[in-house]
Amino acid sequence: MKRLEVQETGIPGLRRVVSTRLGDERGFLARVFCQDEMQAAGWRGPVAQANVTHTRKKGTVRGFHFQHPPHAEMKLVRCLRGEVWDVAVDLREGSPTFLRWHAERLSGDNLAALLIPEGFAHGFQTLTDDVDMLYMHSAPHTPGSEGGIHVLDPVLAVTWPLPIGTLSERDRTFPLITAPFKGIAQP
Repeated sequence: MKRLEVQETGIPGLRRVVSTRLGDERGFLARVFCQDEMQAAGWRGPVAQANVTHTRKKGTVRGFHFQHPPHAEMKLVRCLRGEVWDVAVDLREGSPTFLRWHAERLSGDNLAALLIPEGFAHGFQTLTDDVDMLYMHSAPHTPGSEGGIHVLDPVLAVTWPLPIGTLSERDRTFPLITAPFKGIAQP
Protein backbone atom coordinates (compact mmCIF):
# COMPACT_ATOMS: atom_id res chain seq x y z
CA MET A 1 0.00 0.00 0.00
CA LYS A 2 1.38 3.40 -0.99
CA ARG A 3 1.54 5.76 1.93
CA LEU A 4 2.91 8.72 -0.04
CA GLU A 5 0.81 10.25 -2.83
CA VAL A 6 2.91 12.13 -5.38
CA GLN A 7 1.34 14.98 -7.38
CA GLU A 8 2.83 17.02 -10.23
CA THR A 9 3.00 20.81 -9.83
CA GLY A 10 3.35 21.97 -13.42
CA ILE A 11 7.11 22.57 -13.06
CA PRO A 12 9.06 19.49 -14.18
CA GLY A 13 10.73 17.74 -11.24
CA LEU A 14 8.95 19.78 -8.55
CA ARG A 15 6.37 17.60 -6.84
CA ARG A 16 3.86 17.75 -4.00
CA VAL A 17 4.00 14.72 -1.71
CA VAL A 18 1.08 13.97 0.61
CA SER A 19 1.32 11.44 3.44
CA THR A 20 -1.56 9.08 4.10
CA ARG A 21 -2.82 9.36 7.65
CA LEU A 22 -3.53 6.05 9.43
CA GLY A 23 -5.40 6.73 12.63
CA ASP A 24 -7.55 5.49 15.44
CA GLU A 25 -8.67 6.77 18.85
CA ARG A 26 -5.03 7.20 19.94
CA GLY A 27 -4.10 9.56 17.10
CA PHE A 28 -2.37 8.79 13.80
CA LEU A 29 0.76 7.59 12.07
CA ALA A 30 1.94 9.10 8.80
CA ARG A 31 4.99 8.12 6.77
CA VAL A 32 7.18 11.12 5.97
CA PHE A 33 9.83 9.31 3.90
CA CYS A 34 10.09 5.95 2.16
CA GLN A 35 13.16 5.35 0.02
CA ASP A 36 11.33 3.23 -2.58
CA GLU A 37 8.34 5.57 -2.93
CA MET A 38 10.51 8.71 -2.97
CA GLN A 39 12.90 7.26 -5.57
CA ALA A 40 9.86 6.58 -7.77
CA ALA A 41 8.95 10.27 -7.26
CA GLY A 42 12.41 11.44 -8.36
CA TRP A 43 14.50 11.43 -5.16
CA ARG A 44 18.13 10.62 -5.91
CA GLY A 45 20.73 9.54 -3.43
CA PRO A 46 20.58 8.99 0.29
CA VAL A 47 19.15 11.28 2.92
CA ALA A 48 22.44 12.98 3.75
CA GLN A 49 21.06 15.40 6.33
CA ALA A 50 17.81 16.18 8.13
CA ASN A 51 17.10 19.54 9.79
CA VAL A 52 14.29 21.08 11.78
CA THR A 53 13.57 24.80 11.97
CA HIS A 54 11.33 26.63 14.40
CA THR A 55 9.99 30.05 13.44
CA ARG A 56 8.28 32.05 16.17
CA LYS A 57 6.29 34.75 14.37
CA LYS A 58 3.60 34.78 11.71
CA GLY A 59 4.70 36.67 8.58
CA THR A 60 8.37 35.70 8.86
CA VAL A 61 10.05 34.81 5.56
CA ARG A 62 13.04 32.47 5.22
CA GLY A 63 14.75 32.21 1.85
CA PHE A 64 15.40 31.98 -1.02
CA HIS A 65 18.23 29.49 -0.43
CA PHE A 66 20.03 26.95 -2.62
CA GLN A 67 23.42 25.27 -3.01
CA HIS A 68 25.59 25.57 -6.12
CA PRO A 69 26.91 22.45 -7.89
CA PRO A 70 28.70 20.23 -7.18
CA HIS A 71 26.93 20.44 -3.80
CA ALA A 72 23.43 21.03 -5.19
CA GLU A 73 20.78 19.22 -3.19
CA MET A 74 17.28 17.90 -3.44
CA LYS A 75 15.05 18.80 -0.50
CA LEU A 76 11.90 17.25 0.85
CA VAL A 77 10.31 20.04 2.89
CA ARG A 78 7.45 19.40 5.30
CA CYS A 79 5.62 21.51 7.90
CA LEU A 80 5.17 19.65 11.18
CA ARG A 81 3.39 22.36 13.16
CA GLY A 82 1.62 25.51 12.06
CA GLU A 83 1.21 26.56 8.42
CA VAL A 84 3.48 28.04 5.75
CA TRP A 85 3.35 29.37 2.19
CA ASP A 86 6.20 27.29 0.78
CA VAL A 87 7.81 28.52 -2.46
CA ALA A 88 10.24 26.87 -4.89
CA VAL A 89 11.84 28.83 -7.75
CA ASP A 90 13.28 27.12 -10.83
CA LEU A 91 16.85 28.40 -11.33
CA ARG A 92 17.94 25.58 -13.67
CA GLU A 93 19.91 26.91 -16.64
CA GLY A 94 18.04 26.17 -19.88
CA SER A 95 14.86 25.01 -18.13
CA PRO A 96 11.62 25.84 -19.96
CA THR A 97 10.27 27.00 -16.58
CA PHE A 98 13.37 29.07 -15.67
CA LEU A 99 12.53 31.70 -13.00
CA ARG A 100 8.99 30.35 -12.60
CA TRP A 101 7.89 29.77 -9.03
CA HIS A 102 5.35 27.46 -7.44
CA ALA A 103 3.87 27.73 -3.95
CA GLU A 104 1.96 25.31 -1.71
CA ARG A 105 0.33 25.69 1.65
CA LEU A 106 2.05 23.18 3.90
CA SER A 107 0.77 22.53 7.39
CA GLY A 108 0.90 20.11 10.26
CA ASP A 109 -2.70 19.26 9.39
CA ASN A 110 -2.51 18.62 5.63
CA LEU A 111 0.60 16.38 5.77
CA ALA A 112 1.81 17.76 2.43
CA ALA A 113 5.45 18.28 1.49
CA LEU A 114 7.35 19.68 -1.49
CA LEU A 115 9.99 17.57 -3.23
CA ILE A 116 12.37 20.21 -4.57
CA PRO A 117 15.00 19.15 -7.12
CA GLU A 118 18.55 20.43 -7.49
CA GLY A 119 18.70 23.81 -9.17
CA PHE A 120 15.75 25.31 -7.30
CA ALA A 121 15.79 28.03 -4.65
CA HIS A 122 13.50 27.53 -1.67
CA GLY A 123 11.82 29.79 0.85
CA PHE A 124 8.67 30.08 2.91
CA GLN A 125 6.48 32.49 4.82
CA THR A 126 4.90 31.52 8.12
CA LEU A 127 1.12 31.88 8.14
CA THR A 128 0.87 31.13 11.86
CA ASP A 129 3.02 31.66 14.93
CA ASP A 130 5.26 28.81 16.13
CA VAL A 131 5.99 26.90 12.93
CA ASP A 132 8.15 23.78 12.86
CA MET A 133 9.58 22.59 9.53
CA LEU A 134 11.40 19.36 8.65
CA TYR A 135 13.96 19.33 5.82
CA MET A 136 15.43 16.15 4.34
CA HIS A 137 18.49 16.88 2.15
CA SER A 138 20.18 14.68 -0.46
CA ALA A 139 23.54 16.39 0.16
CA PRO A 140 25.09 17.86 3.30
CA HIS A 141 25.13 21.61 3.84
CA THR A 142 28.30 23.11 2.35
CA PRO A 143 28.77 26.74 3.49
CA GLY A 144 31.02 27.70 0.55
CA SER A 145 28.35 26.57 -1.92
CA GLU A 146 25.44 28.55 -0.48
CA GLY A 147 23.47 30.84 -2.72
CA GLY A 148 20.41 33.00 -2.41
CA ILE A 149 17.98 35.23 -4.24
CA HIS A 150 16.14 38.12 -2.60
CA VAL A 151 12.55 37.21 -1.67
CA LEU A 152 11.25 40.53 -3.03
CA ASP A 153 13.01 40.26 -6.39
CA PRO A 154 10.75 42.02 -8.95
CA VAL A 155 11.80 39.57 -11.68
CA LEU A 156 10.20 36.74 -9.67
CA ALA A 157 7.27 38.79 -8.35
CA VAL A 158 6.36 36.18 -5.75
CA THR A 159 2.95 36.83 -4.24
CA TRP A 160 3.44 36.58 -0.48
CA PRO A 161 0.10 36.10 1.31
CA LEU A 162 1.03 38.37 4.26
CA PRO A 163 3.14 41.48 4.62
CA ILE A 164 6.72 40.35 5.27
CA GLY A 165 7.45 40.56 8.97
CA THR A 166 10.84 39.28 10.03
CA LEU A 167 13.58 38.70 7.44
CA SER A 168 17.10 37.77 8.58
CA GLU A 169 20.03 40.07 7.83
CA ARG A 170 21.50 37.37 5.57
CA ASP A 171 18.26 37.01 3.58
CA ARG A 172 17.87 40.82 3.30
CA THR A 173 21.29 41.04 1.63
CA PHE A 174 20.69 38.38 -1.03
CA PRO A 175 21.04 39.85 -4.53
CA LEU A 176 18.35 40.63 -7.05
CA ILE A 177 18.39 38.72 -10.33
CA THR A 178 20.21 40.69 -13.01
CA ALA A 179 20.21 40.35 -16.81
CA PRO A 180 23.39 38.26 -17.11
CA PHE A 181 22.05 35.58 -14.69
CA LYS A 182 21.55 32.48 -16.84
CA GLY A 183 20.73 30.08 -14.01
CA ILE A 184 22.40 27.18 -12.30
CA ALA A 185 24.16 24.67 -14.57
CA GLN A 186 22.82 21.15 -14.17
CA PRO A 187 24.96 18.01 -14.18
